[in-house]
Amino acid sequence: MSVKGNEPALASSANSGKKKYVGAEDVGYKKTLRARQIQMIAIGGAVGSGLFLGAGARLSEAGPSLVFAFAVCGVFAWFIIRALGELVLHRPSTGSFVSYAREFYGEKLAYAAGWMYWTNWVTVAIAELTATALYLNFFKAYVPFLADIPQWVSALGVLAVITGINLVSVKIFGELEFWFAFFKVAALVTFLGVGVYMVVFGTPIDGHVPGFQLISDHGGWFPYGVMPAVILIQGVVFAYGSIELVGTAAGEAKDVEKVMPKAIRAVVFRIVVFYVGTILLLSLLMPSSSYVPGVSPLVTFFGAIGVQGADAIMNMVLFTAAISSLNAGIYTTGRILRSLAVSGSAPAFLVKMNSNGVPFAGIMFTTIASLVGVAMNAFLPDQAFEIAMSLTAILMLGAWGVIIICQLKLYRLSQQGLIERPGFRMMFAPYSGYATLVFFVLVFILIALDYPVGTYSAASVPFYGAILVVGWFMVRGRVNDIASGKLKFDDKQELVSTCDVESGHGLSFKPQLKEVQ
Repeated sequence: MSVKGNEPALASSANSGKKKYVGAEDVGYKKTLRARQIQMIAIGGAVGSGLFLGAGARLSEAGPSLVFAFAVCGVFAWFIIRALGELVLHRPSTGSFVSYAREFYGEKLAYAAGWMYWTNWVTVAIAELTATALYLNFFKAYVPFLADIPQWVSALGVLAVITGINLVSVKIFGELEFWFAFFKVAALVTFLGVGVYMVVFGTPIDGHVPGFQLISDHGGWFPYGVMPAVILIQGVVFAYGSIELVGTAAGEAKDVEKVMPKAIRAVVFRIVVFYVGTILLLSLLMPSSSYVPGVSPLVTFFGAIGVQGADAIMNMVLFTAAISSLNAGIYTTGRILRSLAVSGSAPAFLVKMNSNGVPFAGIMFTTIASLVGVAMNAFLPDQAFEIAMSLTAILMLGAWGVIIICQLKLYRLSQQGLIERPGFRMMFAPYSGYATLVFFVLVFILIALDYPVGTYSAASVPFYGAILVVGWFMVRGRVNDIASGKLKFDDKQELVSTCDVESGHGLSFKPQLKEVQ
């Protein structure tokens, strides 16, 4: 069937009465990701620099009250991933929520969501590249030649390696991401184990006895008042970023109906335990004034207890953690760009895949854009991380908002008897969805009030929106031509007119949505 560029694409199955959709963005991928890899991809993308590097500054600003900020954000992160899980079980797709936006609201929203999400991941790449460079700075005292390497050169080297990994195959990517994430989880488990031991047995650290009395002796849960904790919610949200990666990976997963519900349940539980548990334990082990911006709180802790070489080992693990998050980001943006290109919302060359089923054009496009992060590390090495985090938080809110409104649309259609919801569903729908959208608005306001970086980031939204509008008018004609069948992709993955196809080009790649009987 043909789909107009600005209308929802709904196709009905005559046999089952269910509405099914097959997007051409899923053609050509190899479903080789296993259950253990899917779980680690989701965890690896979510547990990154926001916790390992950003928590140090936030603990020094808000104290133990940061625990409540992480807990509140964790509840809404749970709603987000449950909503995405329902959409994935409705129809797995490498295009993730961009594909669902196209399905339920039309190409306009898919275009906006896709480019917004891509921009989000470019800013994440900037943050993660900065984090890797900062972690490497730690080793300059141990490896003399590192002292002569500028921060931007370190960032460039990491970007080159991660791009190479993503260009090989999804199977190798999945295996490497599994081990990247494994080391990250192992670091947190090690910290939690050592930390709990020291709290239980009251082992002094830097002259302080761990425990809840440490919090009460240093100003209580809110030593700097309630507002610092409230304001920092906008930064904490970033720490839960990338939980939506599991949606993209679903399009390349084996036995998705069995794998995804288990993966999502496990991810939610582990993220909440790791985040809330880690922040609480950090507050019980040392005064919040002991943690400083730019230094991982885990490194501060292990350095304080005097374990020989522990801080160096932890820094290496944290370096791996940042690479893991960057790796997952480049993976998902390549798929999102291809989804946009298939429908005409992105340049046609981004459709191209290599023989291993990897969207290499989209991956390289993201890598080139990420060079902005390398430049920021050259000219703004001290501000690069915070600037990137503020921009990312805003863009991420938009992406999550699309997930929620797509789930709400699915819910409404099910109430009308037009579609059947899968067994794995958003909890407390539709009220949980409405509450999550309100939370997003409040977070955006908090970002805007965080002067100067947050204020400038919020002020840039209208300008970014204007760019999206201009871009839409530039691609609208191509979107409609592809939807109507006037333009199609040939067997060389090149966009050609229908008359060209009829005159000799072999057609093996059809970008329009089609009905499954």
